[in-house]
Parts: sequence; C-alpha cells; structure tokens
Amino acid sequence: MTTRELKTYCRLCTGRCGMIVTVDAVGRLLSARGDHDHVLSEGYACIKGLETPAIHNSPERLLHPLKRKADGTFMRLPLEDALDEIAQKLRVIIDRDGPDAVALFRGTQNYSNGAASYMVRYFMQAIGSPCFFSTMTIDQSAKWVTDERLGTWAAGRHRLETADVFMAFGYNPLLSVQGGYGFYVNNPAKRMREVKARGLKLIVIDPRRTETARFADIHLQPLPGEDATIAAGMLRLILAEGWDDTAFWTRWAPGVPALRDAVAPFTPDYVARRARIPEELFRAAVKIFAQESRRGITMTGTGPDMAMHSNLANHLIESLNVVCGRFPREGEAVANTGVLEPLKVRRAEARSPRRSWEKGHKSRIRNTGQLMGEMMCGVLPDEILMPGAGQIKSLFCVAGNPASVFPDQRKTVAALRALELLVTMDSMMTNTAKLSHYILPPKLMFERPDGPQIWETVSSPKPFVQYTPAVASPPAGSEVCDEWYPFWGIAKRLDLPIVFNGAPLDMDTPPSSDHLLDLITREAQVPLSEVRKHPGGFTRASVPATIQPPRPDCTGAFDMAPADVVAEIAELVREPFSDADVGGFTHRLAVRRMREVLNSSFREVPAIRRRVPFNPVHMHPRDLTSLGLTDGDAVYIVSEHGRIAAIVKVDTTLRAGVVTMSHGWGGLPDEGKGYEEEGANTNLLVSLDKDVQTINAMARFSAIPVRIEKANAQALANDMPMEGAALDGGSQKRVARGH
Repeated sequence: MTTRELKTYCRLCTGRCGMIVTVDAVGRLLSARGDHDHVLSEGYACIKGLETPAIHNSPERLLHPLKRKADGTFMRLPLEDALDEIAQKLRVIIDRDGPDAVALFRGTQNYSNGAASYMVRYFMQAIGSPCFFSTMTIDQSAKWVTDERLGTWAAGRHRLETADVFMAFGYNPLLSVQGGYGFYVNNPAKRMREVKARGLKLIVIDPRRTETARFADIHLQPLPGEDATIAAGMLRLILAEGWDDTAFWTRWAPGVPALRDAVAPFTPDYVARRARIPEELFRAAVKIFAQESRRGITMTGTGPDMAMHSNLANHLIESLNVVCGRFPREGEAVANTGVLEPLKVRRAEARSPRRSWEKGHKSRIRNTGQLMGEMMCGVLPDEILMPGAGQIKSLFCVAGNPASVFPDQRKTVAALRALELLVTMDSMMTNTAKLSHYILPPKLMFERPDGPQIWETVSSPKPFVQYTPAVASPPAGSEVCDEWYPFWGIAKRLDLPIVFNGAPLDMDTPPSSDHLLDLITREAQVPLSEVRKHPGGFTRASVPATIQPPRPDCTGAFDMAPADVVAEIAELVREPFSDADVGGFTHRLAVRRMREVLNSSFREVPAIRRRVPFNPVHMHPRDLTSLGLTDGDAVYIVSEHGRIAAIVKVDTTLRAGVVTMSHGWGGLPDEGKGYEEEGANTNLLVSLDKDVQTINAMARFSAIPVRIEKANAQALANDMPMEGAALDGGSQKRVARGH
C-alpha cells in the first residue's frame, strides 16, 4: 500500500503542536505523531492529538447532512437541499420576529478554524443580530470583565521567558489547553523543566496537587472558591510591608489607596482561617512573589473563573500585577513582533477600562450587557424560553455542545427543545445534535487548510507561524463541507451580502478556504504566500523593536477600586464562614480537567473510552473513611439544586473536604443511559437562578457546596438525576418538578 507522510499541525488548542500524518493513496488518514523538527512543540503531542485519526475514521462520524423528522429520528438529505430549507425557515423567523430572534453559539473548535471563526461573526453581522455567544462566557469571561473593569497595559505583561516568578491561581498549564503570557502549552512538561532549571520560582494555589503543583516551590491548597479572599489578603500584605512598586502605581493606578482600604479586613490570620491554609505558607508565597522577585506575573485558570466571586477574584489577582508593576517598560525589547499579525507599536501606558457591558445591546435577562461584542451564555436559555419581543427562536451551534456544557442542564435542554430552528454543525451525534432540526457535518481538522494564528504574539514565545494545506481527504462518498460554507450559502439564499474582514465576498460563487485565509492576513508583515512555502512552519527573524514611551497626552489609568468592586469586596467580607457544615453540605465540588478529553469531546474515541469510560468523583482517603466508603463505591452527589450518581476514585492529591469531577459528561437528562455508559453531568448541580454573577451572568460551576451519600450499584444504571432539591429545616428533601 502506497503511503505518504505530510507535515501539518494540530488545531485542538492554542498549542498548535507540529504533527506528521500518514495517509494512504486515496488520502485516508492512517496515523499521526509529533513532529520532532517543529520549532515549538519539538515532537510533543497530547493523547487527543494523537487520537485524531480515530475521529476522522470513526464509524460514529456523521458524513451526511441530517434532518430530524416528526418522530425524532433523522433522515439524510443533500447539503444544498438542507441549506434551502434552513434559509427558508430563517427568512420566516427574521421577517416575523426580526434579526434578534437569530442566535449563534461558537464552540471551542471553531476558534481554531481560521476561515470559519471569522465567517460566523460576519454572518451574524450580515443578519444584523447581536445574539452571538461563545464558550468564552462559559469558563473564561471573568478575564474579559477584568480587562474592561480594571483596564490593561498596552505593552502586555511580563513574559515567562524572562520571569523570576510565576503564580498560578487554579491554573494547571501542564494539563490545560489555555496558553498565553502565563505558560506556553507546546511541550508543557519540557517548558516547565526549562524554566525551573533557569531558576523560576513557581507558586501554585489549587485545592489539588496538580501536575503543575508538583513543580511548585510553594503550593497553597485552599478551599475552592476562596481565591478572592487569598488575593485580597495578598494585596493587603504587599501594601502593608512596602513590597509594592509605588512609583508605577502612583502614575498608572491612582486608585490603589482606595483598594488598600477596601481589603483592610483581609489580614493574614483571617485569610488563613477562611481559606484553610497555613498562615506561614501564605506569607512565604507573598514574599517570594512581591519582595524577592522583580519580574513575573500571576494569572488565573478556570478554577477561579468558574467559582463564586469569579469576577472579583480575577480583578484582585490582576491587581497584584498592577501593584507590583509586572509590565514591560519603555525601552525594553519586544520579544515577538509577529508574522501574520500586523506590526504594532507597543507603548508603556495604561488603557482605561471600557465597561462595554454598560452600553449597547442588553439582554432581556437581568439587563445583562455584552462583553467583547458577545452576549453571555448564562442568559441564552432564558432568552429562548421567555416569550415576548426579542425572544430567540433560532440557534446555530457551531463546533460546540451547549446541551452538555451549559449551566443548569435541564433548563438548557428545555430551551434547546423549544427552539423553532436549531442547526448544529458537528461531526458526532452529540447531546446538542440529538435535539437539532438539522445537523451539518463539517470537514475535520486535517481535511482543511489553515494558517492564521489568533493571538500569535501572545501564545508563542517567538515569531513563528505555520500554514497547512488539507493533508487528508474526507471519507469517500461523504458530503462533509468546510465549516464556513453553510453560512455563506445561507446568506446567499437570503440575499445578504457578507463583508469578510473588510472585503465584500462574491455572493454568486463560493470562495475557497485559502482565499478567505488570504483575506484574513491582508495586513500581515509576511505574506501568507511566503509562509505557505514552509511546510513545517515559518520562523521569522525578530524585528528589532522596543517598548515605546507613553503618548504625551495619554490619560489612561487602571481603575483599581471602582464602586462595584468595592461593593463586591464588602459582600465577600459579610459572607459567613466557619468549619461547620452549612445546610448539610459537607464538601465543595470543584471542576476538573482530564488529559484525555476536551470539554465534551473525544469521549467517543475507543482508546480513550477504555482509559476513562466515565467521569469518577475524586475524593481524599480521609473523606472516604469518614463516610464509610471505599474506592469504586457508588455515591450520590447532592447540591441545593440537584443530584447525580457517580463512582468514587481515591485521590491523595486532593485536600480533605474537596471532591473533584470532570464536566461535560453524561447524556441528556432522563435519556435512560447508565452512568457507566455516559458518565454524569455536573451541570445538573448548577442553577441559573441562584449564585449567578453580575455583569457576565456566570453561574457557579465550581466550588459547589455538596454532600456525598452512599448509593447502590443499581443507581448507576437507573438513577434519574433530580432536577431540584429543597431544604426543609436541617434536612434536605428531593422535590421533583415538572419539565
């Protein structure tokens, strides 16, 4: 059999690891391995990237457009016929209810699809709808809130390559797909060993001894959800001891004195008692970060960003960088000036907060605004379910699975079922696809060209980019399409012109993916045509550049203590805490990432299913003993909102009193599949009606108060998760409600 080996790169996360794939004579993908010659990843590839051939060739892969019939089953129909029907239904909805009745949800994989990630935005602009949603407002939106409420530094933050210290709050870069200033996820273990050998001090704040924490100089193991408490205490201690960069914040953050007053109650003793961490270790961590180091940053991961007080926690953690002046200054060299990004002048100046959520389009739910041009996922289910002007009637779901990953799964599924038109683009029959009226299967990663690197100067330590042509062919006889194509095709049918990155598209003849990539990179420093000549990636010699002085008329400043932040700090102080159980809830459940899966994806891969057939609940041995449990026992996890079944897995890396479980698992509520077949969805424990953050409508996904009850094995096969639970005196009754 004739085979070929081709260079390409993985697009599952921001790492974009170099890969070498083997294909046969007809372009069928046979295998994938890491490219040892790749400048960044140096041969590394995670298990998910290595298993992509199993996705491409899976017997469960959807290869033809499907239409749901009245009885709930699906029938095949040609792609162009499907687009005809979708456009016709969409026209009726828009003519009757207006463009606001149309919404789009962008999933994680759409971000890494160059042409499609732009097309979905321009499609919604052509329709005239503001109802654009993405996974960013499921687990990362606190970062956007902080950018817009605190402000930013125009020259960026200190980079890991030159840092003395790095402090990670609930962030595990050796496992997480989140890269950037904090940590580059290409060959992450090697990167960690390199920076540690160079002398970097690592501080990890996480309830679990994570893969990253094993390298830590100091590891604080607090209760989940106390990140704001710890950050407030750190700010207080730094300012009290004089470990701050007074000259920097006096010029660029005049609100520091007001912030100092607001965090005054957070003494080291208070922080230690409330977060349940050793006071001496807390003081040592602050001293290393603020007094003993001059370069380096702190940042958050999804741990703080998905817990209560997430916006406040992120604001206070980023304020540590401001108070300590952890930003490049005038005259410093710019490490990565980019390749495909336009050349930017970087200035040593602050950009004032924009607070964009206070302006522009507002949701009907809690008057919630937009961040970075997006609506909040936390309002989408109610925007669908609430009648009246502006009600969302149609949803396009692109490379995402809201039925599995949105908070309050029962409400989310009820909303998706209520839609007049639900169109999903996915290669697998996900929970969301099962509810859809139409399913359009896209080409997969290695079947399409790609090139533009979003955030290339942030997610890469050097000016390097890679273009890849399609290196594999779609399965013979399939009718998969480029992920951008249906949106162009629907816009054509609706007579809506699409302006793509400033260029009007020909609406009679579909463009090619390469043409769209060329439009995206029109202002590139190096033409994409040149990058295409280098199959293994293009490295550009660094362009000499330095951080420029602030503009003479610059008035930008960080807003350290806006009124809403001060109010949130006061609310945190008033919040009771004690060692006693509250409402019978004895533990806190924290979300946990698995190496083998990416949110709700990759569970269908046979090799991964053998390794992790379901998502266990991880518990400390001491908790197992106190509850009379052993490894492998069946339990119920009960929150104020609901109940799920799970199997216990002993975990000595956790602190006692904390349980962890991976999110995005489980089938549809009441689908009838057993836990050992699908796992359990932790979002059944989450409410959209309580413990929801202001500004970004962020639900309490993590640090959820729960209790653990012993169950029997039959529960794993037959248990129907309860929708809600109500407190009655000191005990808790389950109260089933209608759907």
